[in-house]
Amino acid sequence: MRIEPRQLPATLPFLGDIPPLLTRLYAARGVQSEAELDKSLARLIPFQQLKGIDAAVDLLVTALEQRQRILIVGDFDADGATASTVGMLGLRLLGAAHVDYLVPNRFEYGYGLTPEIVEVALTREPQLLITVDNGISSVEGVAAAKKAGLKVLITDHHLPGDELPQADALVNPNQPGCEFPSKALAGVGVIFYVLMALRARLRSLGWYESKPQPNIGELLDLVALGSVADVVPLDANNRILVHQGLERIRAGRARPGIKAILEVAKRDAARITSTDLGFIVGPRLNAAGRLDDMSLGIECLLTADANRAREMAAQLDGMNQDRKSIEQGMQREALAQLKDLPVESMPFGLCLFDPEWHQGVIGILASRMKERYFRPTIAFADAGDGLLKGSGRSVQGFHIRDALSVVAAQHPNLIAKYGGHAMAAGLTLPQENFALFAEAFDAEVRRQLREEDLTGRMLSDGTLAVEEFHLELARALRHAGPWGQHFPEPLFHGVFQLVEQRVVGERHLKVVLKSECGSVKLDGIAFGIDRDVWPNPTIQWVELAYKLDVNEFRGNETVQLMIAHIEPR
Repeated sequence: MRIEPRQLPATLPFLGDIPPLLTRLYAARGVQSEAELDKSLARLIPFQQLKGIDAAVDLLVTALEQRQRILIVGDFDADGATASTVGMLGLRLLGAAHVDYLVPNRFEYGYGLTPEIVEVALTREPQLLITVDNGISSVEGVAAAKKAGLKVLITDHHLPGDELPQADALVNPNQPGCEFPSKALAGVGVIFYVLMALRARLRSLGWYESKPQPNIGELLDLVALGSVADVVPLDANNRILVHQGLERIRAGRARPGIKAILEVAKRDAARITSTDLGFIVGPRLNAAGRLDDMSLGIECLLTADANRAREMAAQLDGMNQDRKSIEQGMQREALAQLKDLPVESMPFGLCLFDPEWHQGVIGILASRMKERYFRPTIAFADAGDGLLKGSGRSVQGFHIRDALSVVAAQHPNLIAKYGGHAMAAGLTLPQENFALFAEAFDAEVRRQLREEDLTGRMLSDGTLAVEEFHLELARALRHAGPWGQHFPEPLFHGVFQLVEQRVVGERHLKVVLKSECGSVKLDGIAFGIDRDVWPNPTIQWVELAYKLDVNEFRGNETVQLMIAHIEPR
């Protein structure tokens, strides 16, 4: 693992009256002006800049005026679940008389608005279909819905293919010709923007002259959760959405379902950070879609009944424990496949398959293997009918969805379908094509990346001086974000004396450290350590990459180092 300094601009911008360390941290993350640190809703990019927004609102106003039956078709991950919930609650707030949702079960129907899902949707007798977090590639599904006489509104954020669906309206910041400056909106962010535009149109039509205007800001806790859980880049616009949602949660105004998930995870809502949304709430919500049916997660978010929310949150927590157990078994099997393969002989692009692997967990497995071997990885599971379903995760500098496009163009009929983002993608292919695909994918990775690109790298914000290891700075860093994808939480590095070390929770290393000069004693914890290396009483000095954090125990707060990397020095 290489620890490298994060690059700073030649001249630091003026970002207002903030500590010099924060100025350096923000500047290293691309912040160029004080205005970018303003996280008020007034700073959101105007919805008018989204292509297709007027056509979308036209459809929705007609649906509201005519009391049409609206059906939301979502996705089975946390972004899809929050987007479905935001669509449901938001349209009800704005006056929809009949609105329902449908989420394809990943094991029966797969992803998106397929013709098969349209058949299921027709049993609900909708007049308007709205997709959230999917639809941009649903050419056949939209055609089927249109043939059945339905109006279709696509709201999505995924990258489009060569052909766009012929929907009545399409809102996606990544569609050709859309000038919306932020291409990083999550699916939940896109539907929230559509609701903002709809409320503005209804206001101009006089809907609120005799009644209060609905506050769709009540939905921002859901927008924050979906955005962080989907690991979209936290550009300035997304940071506003996430910050505002976090403020609602901290103030005790979150949906009962979010409160209940935090309770079952033993997290204090008043102290929650974006990291908690990504690593605590998101996985529990995702567990429903991975192992069973995301309807449980959506119902948990939709309910206004706190007791019912707690019951469903407990079910989600149990599913998440099951998911962890399945994942650990799959990791052992994946490592066994690779154990006899020297690193120098390993493919640049890893493709892994086991007929017993769980479809809902292959994405996590791909992520774990990518983190271990520092190379693009696709894990496959048996999808039935002679097909394999793959989920891929990438490394910086390799756009995995575009790579799949290149492979598909070079080898027609090799891949049945694919889609995704720069860092994550999914695909389906015939099982007999697996070996050829693995070879073609590896060749494409080798074309784009060099061997030196496949070594682990951590970007550090430098070292902290002895006087900077204090609670005030740790608290300031916690709330200076929100931190997340492309706006990473500050990471520092340094050499420390190892005073005490012990394993807690079977896989975590709890340590007591002294600063290099020996004048400050600090607590630290490293999660998921290698038990073949730690603990080791012969090691006295270590080099760490760490985050400065606040540890609360029995009402007392102390500085704690969250160790991201540890190695003997």
